[in-house]
Amino acid sequence: MDTIASSTEIRPFTYHAPQAELDELRRRVLAARLPEQETVSDRSQGVRSATVRELAHYWAAEYDWRKVEATMNAHPQFITEIDGLDIHFIHVRSRHEKALPLLITHGWPASIVALLKVIDPLTNPTAHGGEASDAFDVIIPSLPGYGFSGKPATTGWGPARIARAWAVLMDRLGYARYVAQGGDWGAITTDLMAAQGHPGLIGMHTNLPGAVPSDVDVAAFTGSEPPPGLSEEEGLAFEQLSLTYKNVQYAFFMGARPQALSALGDSPVGLATFMLDPPLISRIFEGQAGSLTRDDILDNITLFWLTNTAVSAARLYWENKVAFFAPKNVTIPVAVSVFPDELYQAPRSWVERAYPGLVHYRKLEKGGHFPAWEQPGLFVSELRAGFNSLR
Repeated sequence: MDTIASSTEIRPFTYHAPQAELDELRRRVLAARLPEQETVSDRSQGVRSATVRELAHYWAAEYDWRKVEATMNAHPQFITEIDGLDIHFIHVRSRHEKALPLLITHGWPASIVALLKVIDPLTNPTAHGGEASDAFDVIIPSLPGYGFSGKPATTGWGPARIARAWAVLMDRLGYARYVAQGGDWGAITTDLMAAQGHPGLIGMHTNLPGAVPSDVDVAAFTGSEPPPGLSEEEGLAFEQLSLTYKNVQYAFFMGARPQALSALGDSPVGLATFMLDPPLISRIFEGQAGSLTRDDILDNITLFWLTNTAVSAARLYWENKVAFFAPKNVTIPVAVSVFPDELYQAPRSWVERAYPGLVHYRKLEKGGHFPAWEQPGLFVSELRAGFNSLR
């Protein structure tokens, strides 16, 4: 087990991108050398060329980074060193008494940008249809290698080590009793944090539960027939998992050869194309209705570009040693929200076996892999309901 010990200093942080860097970004976008059009009429070869051209045009001609920069800087931000690495985080204390401390962890290809919409509704519920008793103190760290956190210079910064670092962070902030939430990498980190038994963590919420039985996971990964005896709901989840494993080539590549992606740090359009590969992201630039705007997408991509974190973020896939969807031996109280466009819709039967301390389970009518970004209202409602019994 890693020993986590370092300076306890917490340093205020703000960020203002030098105008020269924004000018250089625009120059590189305009100078991008793009490939010829794909030879198919669908997305089977990846992000469509028309989508990339639309993004590049908007990025160079209309997009304004300063808007999201101002939003980030409107929230208190800090950096503290944990286990030899600088960790950046947003920390907003509610004005309401007895607010429940809430640690939220993002995933890939997201960042803290994907969580900005929920900060005020969580910390200031009376201004957003809630009661004072719904209030949270919100802590949102940037994963190591992402955004403004430090980039690990040695191996070992996988989800388990991050989970231990998050426990140090919450202790350093003076929280002896708190809850945690996560999706994507945040879901895995939160599961592991719960399994590690940190006494301050009294409950968790996940929108990507680690609940898939091992035989189901193996069959879906290998493209085999589903195990016998699955219910209709479980069979649908199996089909979704099988499709997910066929369409996450970017994850497999980052897990095997992250350093081979160095071009993502040299070409902003190349970076954007790679990060647009998940269909949820690219469809915004394909003229389809969606809950994310073009600015939402480019806010996130531009943060990766300005911090040059494409490769350092990708290394988390290489560092990971746990199964994405498998149970992690979590016994504390757990709330689960199942969104229809998630990588798989976890059946309650699997969730109850994986999380014996289940206190909340709900299927939502809309939303997907990034619910705080896509459906912030529903996300906030789920956290209020999921953690209500733990206040």
